[in-house]
Amino acid sequence: MNLRPLAGTSRQGVLDAPVRWVAVSELADPTPYLEGGELLLTTGMRMEGDQSGYVARLVARGVAGLGFGVGVSHEETPPALVEAAEAAGLPLLEVPRETPFIAIGKLVSELLAAEQYDEITRAFAAQGRLTRAALRPEGTHAVIDRLAKEVGGWAALLGESGEVLHATPGAVTDKVTAALARHRIGPADAQDETPPREPTAEASRWGMAPERMPASLALSGPGERIVVQPLGGGARPRGFFAVGAAHTFSPVTHTVINAAGSLLTLAMEQGRTRLRAERGIRTAVLELLLAGEEGRARAVLEPIGGRLPDDPVVVLAADAAALDALEPRAFTAVPAGDVVFALVGEGQVEAVAREAEGPVGASLPFPYEAGALRGALEQASRALAAKSGAGLQRFGDLAGQGLLGLLDPAAAQAFAAAVLAPLTGYGSRADLVRSLRAYLECNGHWDAAAQRLGVHRHTLRYRMRRVAELLGRDLDDPGVRAELWLALEAARRG
Repeated sequence: MNLRPLAGTSRQGVLDAPVRWVAVSELADPTPYLEGGELLLTTGMRMEGDQSGYVARLVARGVAGLGFGVGVSHEETPPALVEAAEAAGLPLLEVPRETPFIAIGKLVSELLAAEQYDEITRAFAAQGRLTRAALRPEGTHAVIDRLAKEVGGWAALLGESGEVLHATPGAVTDKVTAALARHRIGPADAQDETPPREPTAEASRWGMAPERMPASLALSGPGERIVVQPLGGGARPRGFFAVGAAHTFSPVTHTVINAAGSLLTLAMEQGRTRLRAERGIRTAVLELLLAGEEGRARAVLEPIGGRLPDDPVVVLAADAAALDALEPRAFTAVPAGDVVFALVGEGQVEAVAREAEGPVGASLPFPYEAGALRGALEQASRALAAKSGAGLQRFGDLAGQGLLGLLDPAAAQAFAAAVLAPLTGYGSRADLVRSLRAYLECNGHWDAAAQRLGVHRHTLRYRMRRVAELLGRDLDDPGVRAELWLALEAARRG
């Protein structure tokens, strides 16, 4: 098909510009009926005089080029049109009379169909390569590596809070994490059910963000195009992945990116399902150990690649939030739902406890035998309850903290409140609780206790008779004194 270039074709690559469709129009202003990217064909039936306005409107609309058919209204292309097209940089092609416009339309249609088929073929091939990557042992990491090659740039996998889990060389992860932070993505957002707003044109530039993370986020900067998508099927993202390149992503590339997102989501959901099943198995194994069935417990654990440490074993107790951190380092189970237990060898206690990044209680070492594990779980729980801040609390160290260190804090507080209630509820101005403490601290010596309180010993004797009456107890009984002292200490520590 012989189309002769007349004007606007001197710029490099101008004839390689994509043509979206072919349109035929003899209107003086056909732009209201065009979308941009078309090759416009005309015979110039109404074309006379200066054509700079006509060409300017076509350029403003984004027309790919203008084809002028000669031999119908004009024997040659009007010089004014050639001059205006050259000045505006609009490609102008002369269409000979023997070339019908419909032939040009058919040819472009066939080329577009072939291009679309090629794009679909390439998209299917890329999806196949991504699927094969997903089946590799590296799983999600292999998909990210393959995706970077498919887009001709980089890719990264991020966790639920925006932390980078895996990234290919050249990944601009700092911009991605900053963008996620601006969208307030994190655990706190999980409670907000407000639908996300669509991103505005300004929101797609660096430093601008809508109130919430949209279904996907497109970021652009000098020489950089980035797409960020959430992973997971629920309202709360289970993670994110990002892809970036120096060029604009084509429709085929977007199809490949969406396919990668589906594979990554599927892999993450399957991983979470498998993890829930493994946690259920470990809890069942713990129940077998508590029943003294060590052999059966090891047999159940073996198919999932788990193992129990050799005895003597130490039980660690931590808040359930530490489960994810402890799982890679030790056999863990959450039988009660609010406390996670980990079984570790004696030499691993401190290293594993540091992973929890919170309070951890540790039992005494024990062998695998009936009754020993149950006692170790209780010891670890008591040690955890006694720890007020982050760090390790060993049960063996509680003995140096007195009898209260061995008691459950909540039970001790309840005991103290019940024992001292008659005194704390007494209406007199005399502080009977303070007087009782001074009396017990001075081991029943009236003069020393009265001097500590700053009262006469007869006043103290009266108060102690009142205490005995209210409590219904004999203060000369050593057992009663021990209980009262324990109650006073528990109340003070509470």
